[in-house]
Amino acid sequence: MLERIQVLICGGTGCLSSNAKEIKKAFEEHLEVLEMTDEVGLVLTGCFGLCEKGPVVVVYPDETFYTHVTVDDVKEICEEHLLKGRPLERLMVKNPLDKSKIKNMGQLKFYAKQKRIALRNCGNINPMEIEEYIAKDGYLALGTILKEKTPQEVIDQMIHSGLRGRGGGGFSTGKKWQFAKNSESDQKYVICNADEGDPGAFMDRAVLEGDPHSVLEAMAICGYAIGANQGYIYVRAEYPVAVERLGIAIKQAKEYGLLGKNLFGSNFSFDIDIRLGAGAFVCGEETALIASIEGYRGMPRLKPPFPAVRGLWGKPTNVNNVETLANIPVIFLKGADWFKSIGTEKSSGTKVFALGGKINNTGLVEVPMGTTIREIVFDIGGGIPNKRKFKAIQTGGPSGGCITAEFLDTPIDFENLTALGSMMGSGGMIVMDEDNCMVDVARFYLDFTVDESCGKCTPCREGTKQMRDILDRICEGLGTLKDLDELERLAHMIQETSLCGLGQTAPNPVLSTLKHFKDEYIAHVVDKTCPAGVCRELTNFFIEDNCVGCGKCAKYCPVNAITGWQRDIHKIDLDLCIRCGACKKACPVNAITSKPMHEEASR
Repeated sequence: MLERIQVLICGGTGCLSSNAKEIKKAFEEHLEVLEMTDEVGLVLTGCFGLCEKGPVVVVYPDETFYTHVTVDDVKEICEEHLLKGRPLERLMVKNPLDKSKIKNMGQLKFYAKQKRIALRNCGNINPMEIEEYIAKDGYLALGTILKEKTPQEVIDQMIHSGLRGRGGGGFSTGKKWQFAKNSESDQKYVICNADEGDPGAFMDRAVLEGDPHSVLEAMAICGYAIGANQGYIYVRAEYPVAVERLGIAIKQAKEYGLLGKNLFGSNFSFDIDIRLGAGAFVCGEETALIASIEGYRGMPRLKPPFPAVRGLWGKPTNVNNVETLANIPVIFLKGADWFKSIGTEKSSGTKVFALGGKINNTGLVEVPMGTTIREIVFDIGGGIPNKRKFKAIQTGGPSGGCITAEFLDTPIDFENLTALGSMMGSGGMIVMDEDNCMVDVARFYLDFTVDESCGKCTPCREGTKQMRDILDRICEGLGTLKDLDELERLAHMIQETSLCGLGQTAPNPVLSTLKHFKDEYIAHVVDKTCPAGVCRELTNFFIEDNCVGCGKCAKYCPVNAITGWQRDIHKIDLDLCIRCGACKKACPVNAITSKPMHEEASR
């Protein structure tokens, strides 16, 4: 008997926005016409990780990996591949070296150095069918624990595994559970922090969309270990797909008796509810999150007491983020020693990163701790587009810092990133090339922090605004060398006196760029120029000789500063130009470049 064909269609947010549901519907219609509905299974999965190539369709058992699939491609896939067994080469990924077609997932370099633990089921199962999770040993860890282990034995195994919080703090998960267990109370709570707010970060969203039951199972395990019977998932309302699939997963788990009263015939009961966040970045901080669930404005509280002692409604509470929880069922299935064997001595296991910015393979990657930055950027990420040079990588989002090419061979773990003036954070990883202005990058992250500050403490509320104002002056060509000293003074003051982690880490992007790219700051304040040609007040645009005279630049110029005959090289009137960059974006042949003003003046 022939093995049944399975067609897996990426159902993550990115692919859904590119008509993944319509693609699935088209498959259903064409398979019905071909009378193949019994021979081919269709599954809408979670994210495959290679987001830049979406929508992605993978055909099993041969693992044919199709990219950028459209509704119009479905008929040909059905007739040629599914019916006649002839895969479509035109939809396969190209090998960057020889332009040959990569025929299946096993040949993709993107996956070669990854080890998927937290993402193990994403892209492999239908997240809206609990049976598929159970078929992957889902809830087996919870059942085994309830029948064979005491709460203290569970915590001991967690401590031995070396799992550290993946939300940014990197604190021992097992020790955190121990503190909550040791707190005596008539009521305890478990909270999943799914308030993912870093710019460019979407790790937690992918897990919730692609494997929600792994989080539910882990929360129940935690509840048993610390003595809690109620859990809450605090998730951003901006994640509608994740919220919908979480709701379905909770309902299905209750129907199967995997949430609710007397789980697996034991005397342990555990339930989970969803609470929606309103998009405040500060609610990623656990005490602000707790305040929000209680119905108050999301603002941090002084610690101690820590949530493990006095948390939600004054009761002992354990808070873990999504990725941390996603690792837990596997640790109990495969053992703490197995998990500890992956990664480094002080940082066990893997880490999921959202890889974005100036990179060929934008997407989600999960690698063992200790993998180097170079391996992630150039082997997994495929390097920098358009043959540009690597300049820096920002890790940890607005709380992190920039790491330069000098440190590309640094193994990634909590300690190494901190030593470089950055941090692990939740896992955002933004790659920058030579066209990025590092002063502008620092201003972007600080601008985000200013907007997201809750305003409770003066250093964060006022200090970050003052730093942002200084960066504005520098980018406008009005800065002085004295401003650079003031930036550093304010940064250290905010680090030392802010109430919570958001304020304490807000200056990191500024301090790291001042350390590694001081020459760019000096160019802005002394030479009044932006070396990268990014800052509008310090930059001029001009048209190179490869202009084809199509006229698109003139069409999109809002102030009519561009003139030229059709098929002739056009010109920009610098007296009229407002340096908005619309012409550069519109040019189909990349003939428009931005340069520092002094370079244009010398032309």
